[in-house]
Amino acid sequence: MSTTQKTARIAGLLYLIYIVVHVFADVLGRSKIIAYGDVATTARNIMASAWQFRIGFMLDLFAAVLFLLTAWALYRLLRPVNENLALLFLLLNLVGVVIQCASDVFLPVSQMLLSGADYTKVFQADQLGALAMSFLYLYKNGFMIAQVFYGAWLFPLGYLVFKSGFLPRILGIVLMVHCCTWLMASLQFFLFPGFGAITYVSYPLGFIAEFGLTLWLLVMGVKE
Repeated sequence: MSTTQKTARIAGLLYLIYIVVHVFADVLGRSKIIAYGDVATTARNIMASAWQFRIGFMLDLFAAVLFLLTAWALYRLLRPVNENLALLFLLLNLVGVVIQCASDVFLPVSQMLLSGADYTKVFQADQLGALAMSFLYLYKNGFMIAQVFYGAWLFPLGYLVFKSGFLPRILGIVLMVHCCTWLMASLQFFLFPGFGAITYVSYPLGFIAEFGLTLWLLVMGVKE
């Protein structure tokens, strides 16, 4: 197997593991525990599922590392097509990973506030709950800021896939379109938080684009 083919398979494998870990992190650490806007329910869920919440947090960090490694493997694969654009999508991915990891810090902080430790007893229970929810919102906003960079990296990635000649051009086109819809969804979160219609387009398109690239790299590899 050629070096290029090995790099393609490694990139596909890393991308697949990242997707799986990211989904588990969301299921374990966020979607079934955090109820934004409902302080009492969220506090109760976090304390009742303390270990699950911590595992979700660690999986989130692990997924971020895997995503960066995936971007590095794709950089190695697509660098011969255009080194500057390959470096651009790697740097955009890196910035997104840094912002995501920084925002993840607010997850254990919110759990610490609800832990009942001695140093928290200077606050009332409702104050602690409000503080914990504030930190969870900080996490959510930081996560969405990271999505701006995660969206932006898709355009140079898609362009290089399109121009490579050893990957399907249709995947490159879908990745570039997905970049636009993902950026729109991210901006919509901050500018029009009550309007979520764009996500009905962005999420399915993202699945087709990124999961399609993952499977192609892992199963088909690249043309010699």
